[in-house]
Amino acid sequence: MQPLPRREFGRRLLLGSALVGLRSPLAAVEPFVRPGHAKLRLALAAYSFRDDGQKGKDAFLAGMDMFKFIDFCAAHGCDGAELTSYYFPPNVTDDYLAQVRRHAHLHGVSISGTAVGNDFGHPPGAERERQIAAVKSWIAKAAVLGAPHIRVFAGTAHGQPLAQAKRHCIDALEECAQVAGRHGIFLGIENHGGIVAEAADLIDIVRSVKSPWLGINLDSGNFNTEDPYADLARCAPWAVNVQFKGKLTRRGGKTETADFPRTFKILRDANYQGWVALEYELAEDPHVRVPQLLKQMREFMG
Repeated sequence: MQPLPRREFGRRLLLGSALVGLRSPLAAVEPFVRPGHAKLRLALAAYSFRDDGQKGKDAFLAGMDMFKFIDFCAAHGCDGAELTSYYFPPNVTDDYLAQVRRHAHLHGVSISGTAVGNDFGHPPGAERERQIAAVKSWIAKAAVLGAPHIRVFAGTAHGQPLAQAKRHCIDALEECAQVAGRHGIFLGIENHGGIVAEAADLIDIVRSVKSPWLGINLDSGNFNTEDPYADLARCAPWAVNVQFKGKLTRRGGKTETADFPRTFKILRDANYQGWVALEYELAEDPHVRVPQLLKQMREFMG
């Protein structure tokens, strides 16, 4: 074989480098590199106004709907509103979604994201396909809303070995993230018990998904571990959205009030730049307690 001329060798080397660059989005999801300083933006999750009574958590409190929720966000100085999918009408139309988007814009409120209830731990079969189809369907709805992020769940093992359930979850996330990426929407997998009850398993799943459109929806109150704050700090570099509970429960312990300074320091140390949505789950009337917590959050967010 004749040696390549120097110019041709250089051309092929550059071409190879370019092809490697094109393949890079399919590599493992590494912590996000965010230049500059941390920037935290205040939002409120519609889940804060769930009905824990007769209707259940899939329904708004009496007298609340998506338009009134956006009005509440605007009245209490929230820059963003997280619109939980459960509280939209069944078989919601694109026209309704567009009206919600218009209402938010005219009230100076950005739609920070949305959230679905799903379970990607199911083994292959009809139920798993139904879960994937439902998430894909809501991705299209989120695009109409103008939501940049969708909170998703990993799910539970359904009697399978943990490693097998994680593999099913990874495959489902890759399939859905491919659709989400075409719309420019991030999927944020939440630390929500099940197969991601431990930070190590959550990070393992995120790093195994071959998509640049996946990250962590970091819920400050959902690690029921020995040291929830340490686990939040481990996961924060992958955060694409944050939900702040105002409380947490350590393994085997009682529910305690969140350490506001420590929680927000974790986000700043990770140089997080994005939404921090209050997802209120305490017992007091949200119309009374939510404004108080928003005020506290604002003090620490700067």
